[in-house]
Amino acid sequence: MKLPAAVSTYFTARAPEDGAAFAAAFAPEAIVHDEGQRHQGGPAIRDWWLAAKAKYRHEAVPLEVTEAGGKTWVRARVTGDFPGSPAVLTFTFGLRDGRIAELAIG
Repeated sequence: MKLPAAVSTYFTARAPEDGAAFAAAFAPEAIVHDEGQRHQGGPAIRDWWLAAKAKYRHEAVPLEVTEAGGKTWVRARVTGDFPGSPAVLTFTFGLRDGRIAELAIG
């Protein structure tokens, strides 16, 4: 399974030590939609990611990837400290110039 470099960074980054590399995978104006919240821009996205990692201590392992219409969909098994763990979630990435411009998790 071949993931675009920025998407691979999203799934392999470790908190908190990889916070800068994680944020660099996102375009400056990127938007993340998760748990009914919207996070925009590198600092806000990094803060969201670090807070989620601290709260849920989760890990997402890609199971399959599909690319079409300018989007990359990754189904991943997510395990951590949350009800229903493990769960299979879909991560929908919009990429621009090799960086994540938009991400929706659901």
